[in-house]
Amino acid sequence: MKILMVITSHDQLGNTGRKTGFWLEELAAPYYVFKDAGVEITLASPKGGRPPLDPKSNEPDFRTDLTLRFEKDTAAEAQLDKTRRLDSVRQEDFDSVFYPGGHGPMWDLAEDKDSIKLIESFIAAGKTISVVCHSTGALRHVKAPNGRLLVEGKEVTGFTNGEEEAVGLTKIVPFLVEDEMLRLGAVFSKVADWGVHVVNDGQLITGQNPHSSGPAAKALLAALKQKAKPSIPAKASVGSSPI
Repeated sequence: MKILMVITSHDQLGNTGRKTGFWLEELAAPYYVFKDAGVEITLASPKGGRPPLDPKSNEPDFRTDLTLRFEKDTAAEAQLDKTRRLDSVRQEDFDSVFYPGGHGPMWDLAEDKDSIKLIESFIAAGKTISVVCHSTGALRHVKAPNGRLLVEGKEVTGFTNGEEEAVGLTKIVPFLVEDEMLRLGAVFSKVADWGVHVVNDGQLITGQNPHSSGPAAKALLAALKQKAKPSIPAKASVGSSPI
């Protein structure tokens, strides 16, 4: 099984002068869900090369066993150093795509034409995909094969208004994920701030926040394994018509 993980290349937190990027837990937790299951992982970003890490995500309060494992994993770090350019990857080469969050995606992946086309191609091919936290915002311009917005009428989750307010960035981000999904006609699902919450609606699996990234990856893996199971036709009873 092959899974593509798409990471932000954006490192400026609006006009604050502070740095942002991808959130380490949201890369590390899914990465090891996939790696420990024997999945072949490819990392990509709009600009290629080393994507920017949100420095806050590596502060002591936000470190986990898996973020520490990633930092000590020379193969994983080497892979992160050399992410492929987003315009060089094709959905035909992968079983699925997973988008970790962090605030960075709000500025680049939400508007990136290559990202939009890539997600649309996975959906058109009938493949299940997953996005978490702020990367739910990367769906805002994505269309389904019927020409309507992908999220219209779908149940999704992502970083909530309450969580954005809690980190003090409501007026800094270009849009609020929760408000934007509601504006686009999605059914926005959420639990209490920072609670683990994963929503599975058809080909789309979404996670609410950093703590939901590992569970979202597990849900994606389960969906892919279920789809890969060969269907066994029911045996016809004696004397029954095959039609």
